[in-house]
Amino acid sequence: MRDASVGATDRQLIRLAADGDARAIRMLYDRYAPRVHAVVRRIAGDDDLAQDYAQEAWIRAIRALPTFRGDARFSTWLHRIAVNAALQALRKAETRRKHEGPAPADVPIAPVHADSILQKRLERALDELPEGMRQVIILHDVEGYTHEEIGDVLGVTSGTSKSQLSKARAKMRAMLANLDGAAQEHGAEAWSI
Repeated sequence: MRDASVGATDRQLIRLAADGDARAIRMLYDRYAPRVHAVVRRIAGDDDLAQDYAQEAWIRAIRALPTFRGDARFSTWLHRIAVNAALQALRKAETRRKHEGPAPADVPIAPVHADSILQKRLERALDELPEGMRQVIILHDVEGYTHEEIGDVLGVTSGTSKSQLSKARAKMRAMLANLDGAAQEHGAEAWSI
């Protein structure tokens, strides 16, 4: 007997998953886990936190599957759940941090390839941005949200979102301004991008 979930469309998988079909849930997870992890990683700024946030997003999504109406694409619906889960977890972590001491700084390990060096520098620069700026620049420049949507998600005005984006871009430019100097330190051949 052929498995009904093999070769199924998203709509079919969603219906089966909403009814508790473990194979359908797994297939949806396999299809969309990389995207969920990518979005929460950019928001979290940390791989370990991203895994936690992605897990929370999937738990919420699976519980909410029976309420999915199909007004938007499943990927869009899931993306919104992931963003909201990550942002809520960040808020909770910030509240805890206010009551705890500072965490020790991670020791960066220099990557070998130019692409990975650039990626690590960009990630480090994003991680160094204040939380509000990081959230806005990721939601706007990476995820494509409008300032109105960002305002809704973060609970700020669209003007605040625009201001935070401008400040975030300026800080990123300043942090990455010495990129050519870093290339000379690591050898020009490593930076032939």
